[in-house]
Amino acid sequence: MPRLAAASDISGVCERGDAALARAFGFLGKRWNAVILGVLGDGPAGFRQLSRAIGPISDSVLSQRFAELARAGLITRTVDAGPPVSVAYALTDCGKALLPALAQIARWAEEYLPPDQR
Repeated sequence: MPRLAAASDISGVCERGDAALARAFGFLGKRWNAVILGVLGDGPAGFRQLSRAIGPISDSVLSQRFAELARAGLITRTVDAGPPVSVAYALTDCGKALLPALAQIARWAEEYLPPDQR
């Protein structure tokens, strides 16, 4: 006969799930991170191209977000010595794995969040 899960077992699973969700949204909810990942979903891009696609973000903040995303293993930074020197950013497999979840969140926002709500 199958054993029923104890309330403490279920509680522990919920706490771990809540903690994982909080970590994910703490990172992805940091301004621009999810947007950068979404834009890179269209393929590798250079700094200027990404800056224009993302919108009103300073170069220093964009550089900081690239560094954070690279440290997290979500994007790569490739330098082509040129001439001219160019830098391209691309999603890693780990970053690509987030795209379906980001698309679902975007669909949910389109359906349920008023356009003026941030």
